[in-house]
Amino acid sequence: MALASWSTVAPRFLPQRLPRVCLAVSGDSIENILGTAESMARDNPFIEFRLDYLKQPLAALSKLHRFLETHQYVTAIATCRRAESGGKFKGSLAAQLEVLSKAHGAGCQLVDLELQSALKSKPEAIARLRSRAGLILSFHDFRGTRNLDDTLEKMLEIPADFYKVVSTATTLADNVAMMKFLQAQSGGHALIGLCMGEQGVISRVLSVRAGSVFTFGAASAELKTAPGQITTLDLRSIYRVDQVDTATRVYGVAGDPIGHSLSPVIMNTALRRENVNGVYLPLHAKTLKDLIHCVREIPLHGLSITMPYKQAILPYLDNTDAHTAKIGACNTVVRGQEGKLYGFNTDIAGVLRPLEQRLAIEKAKVLVLGAGGAARAAVFGLKERGAEVWILNRTSAKAQKLARQAKARTIKRADLRKIGFDVIINATPVGMGNAGDCPLKDAEIQARVVFDMVYDPVETHLLQVSRAKGIAVIPGVEMFVQQAARQFEIWTGKPAPAGDMLRAVTIALQERAAGLKQSKV
Repeated sequence: MALASWSTVAPRFLPQRLPRVCLAVSGDSIENILGTAESMARDNPFIEFRLDYLKQPLAALSKLHRFLETHQYVTAIATCRRAESGGKFKGSLAAQLEVLSKAHGAGCQLVDLELQSALKSKPEAIARLRSRAGLILSFHDFRGTRNLDDTLEKMLEIPADFYKVVSTATTLADNVAMMKFLQAQSGGHALIGLCMGEQGVISRVLSVRAGSVFTFGAASAELKTAPGQITTLDLRSIYRVDQVDTATRVYGVAGDPIGHSLSPVIMNTALRRENVNGVYLPLHAKTLKDLIHCVREIPLHGLSITMPYKQAILPYLDNTDAHTAKIGACNTVVRGQEGKLYGFNTDIAGVLRPLEQRLAIEKAKVLVLGAGGAARAAVFGLKERGAEVWILNRTSAKAQKLARQAKARTIKRADLRKIGFDVIINATPVGMGNAGDCPLKDAEIQARVVFDMVYDPVETHLLQVSRAKGIAVIPGVEMFVQQAARQFEIWTGKPAPAGDMLRAVTIALQERAAGLKQSKV
């Protein structure tokens, strides 16, 4: 449709500066929607009301009007997205326009109308709507991130106050495409842009840095209005989205899967505590090629590497530290100013630092359970410090190979009682997610110190039995925090606030456990 056919009525809504986060509120009744808004409005005065979630949105507007009259500090967006455009409203186009027009009369300063509806409407109807309220013209691609510039060009044929382009990220590279689009186009237009989906999480934080006027947040994890939406609380408290700017350094944790990771909680705690202008994000990388593209193009200054890429990333690195070379695995990447990638392994620090606080490592007799990546870090680190190390693994051949490489010894389970160990380290995943599982029988747990690398749950069966026997214990959260603390030091050159990091992850684990318990009730 040609631009000439559209009226260019000046909008009445002229925001001085909108908040960076808009709270998207939905519910199956207007009472639920307003209850959520009431509880969160003071901290989130910019609210999108998803009227399409209601069976009779027109009937709800009188209550919305009363709410907005008594909360005049709230800036409100009315959205009534039709089902054919990804929403829940099943009424006609005329009914949709009526809802939006009357929502403005109820006090909403902005209305959101999707491109599909706008193209089917008469220009006079859109001009009339825009003469009353600020107009957000929106487009959602629920399948991918495609033709962003072409989409905007089509949208610009319809005069609006804001142009909202939302795609779906199927790769991390899709976030890069969205960022470049915003950087190129936001100078000439008021844009709102982001990617939906778990792989689009990073765009919800970084889009405001690239030129998006604002981003959207959910009231809670259970009340998301789009895939991958982050809560407003997390956007502000964990990711500090209000402080993100062009000078903000970007860090992240990469793996597949990554949604369970608590690294963003502790790393962003450290960045905030030490006043570092940086943000740390979860990167769901389905391929290494996709991850490396994201690292170079965003660009990322530092990266935590988790499963399954600790070994696979080695060929992509320009140089590594001695620990990485010994262990054959990298969990930390630094991107130099010249773009080169340097690899480090901080898992050794995660093992040694907690142990050093309990005993002298040199000549200590240590039993390591397992022969995988975590065990390799423990064995090589302990041998480097002069400890005597024995390896017990379900597959003896793997244990023997590691023992040869590290100049350690293997041991059979039947011989465990023949040696008085100072330390037992569980470097297997046994006990993860199930506090009842244990890598040893209760009678086999004999040592001065027991160190369980499993950190979720915090209190594993191995630790419970050890405590009952009067053995000093090291929970897995200490390793998790100390390896992260070393990463922080490598990236920033500052001492890590390990105490704050430990408190943050402990609280997060307690909240996660409480949430799981609640879901089972």
